[in-house]
Amino acid sequence: MSFFPIPLALYIHIPWCVRKCPYCDFNSHELRGPLPERGYVDALLADLEQELPEVWGRRLVSVFIGGGTPSLLSAEALDRLLSGLRARLPLRPDAEITLEANPGAVEQGRFTEFHAVGVNRLSIGVQSFNDDALRRLGRIHDRRAAIVAAEAAHAAGLDHFNLDLMFGLPGQTVEQALADIASAVALQPAHLSYYQLTIEPHTAFHSSSPILPDDEIVDAMQTRAVAELARHGYARYEVSAYAREQRRCQHNLNYWEFGDYLGIGAGAHGKLTDPATGRIRRRWKVKQPRAYLATAETPARIGGDATIDAADLPVEFLMNAFRLVEGAPAALFAARTGQPLTALEPALSRARARGLLETNAERLQPTELGLRFLNDLLAAFMPD
Repeated sequence: MSFFPIPLALYIHIPWCVRKCPYCDFNSHELRGPLPERGYVDALLADLEQELPEVWGRRLVSVFIGGGTPSLLSAEALDRLLSGLRARLPLRPDAEITLEANPGAVEQGRFTEFHAVGVNRLSIGVQSFNDDALRRLGRIHDRRAAIVAAEAAHAAGLDHFNLDLMFGLPGQTVEQALADIASAVALQPAHLSYYQLTIEPHTAFHSSSPILPDDEIVDAMQTRAVAELARHGYARYEVSAYAREQRRCQHNLNYWEFGDYLGIGAGAHGKLTDPATGRIRRRWKVKQPRAYLATAETPARIGGDATIDAADLPVEFLMNAFRLVEGAPAALFAARTGQPLTALEPALSRARARGLLETNAERLQPTELGLRFLNDLLAAFMPD
């Protein structure tokens, strides 16, 4: 069986931020002292060099620079990074290149510089337009800074930008959540990520958890937000993603459609399919920035490397595909996993009988109920 063409993307992790948010469980570290951007860009390119033999002959469909706070990097550092990337790995002419940015960590005019060096999409971490909510979330920006950041993106010609918003915040009402939606829509982003605040282990909020709205209020927030966003032309295409026409995030779609991706940087994860055997490997890099900087040119940069067991592949695929409102073509399951869809037939029948999965045999598509109760849908496919 042929496993190609499978799209290939690249994730680049910048691990530093100005201040660690109490809800954040990402690999981010408060910056103490100057950002070691020259050394870190050197490390990223050295890391990429060692990954190249795994992907000879393949082109990148997207690049996502996440963090942390990547917008802390200077335009010069980004230019050197992207130039070094292009010299080592071909990009598709229309490749999406996204940079995450926080309103409190970017100066006026920087977006224009980022655009000039090759960034063509921004993801701006607003989270809320309510100043009290932002203080409770530990954010370093306020409502005005969020608005200025979105306006700066438009002024820089980066109209293809995303705004990150959260709901279910401490003390938040349905009306306040909808006010955030109204503020976001007024700024005319191409894309919105709208997701519920959850309390994750190993975070400050987990140690001292705030009081969050109850499930009924949270459900009302999401239900009304979906309708309001649709009214303004933002179609929901994934559990927490909304986009105007032809403005879906290509990088994230590659994840959800079980494509391949390289991961470089401290704590970055990658997934690659072997074209000869179909085996799928996950590899991740050491998390601590200091350790990564010291080992980026050596095999010691690898924090772990594992082949996905064949028995786990169906759930791995479905965990991603079922996040999509439209699901995935049924044929994509065999193309990405190398396994026949018939092996899932008993579980498919159970999920359909419970109203969690559409009956269309051509697609693996969750129903509205299945999207709301995604864990229940996935549980139907878990190995005994």
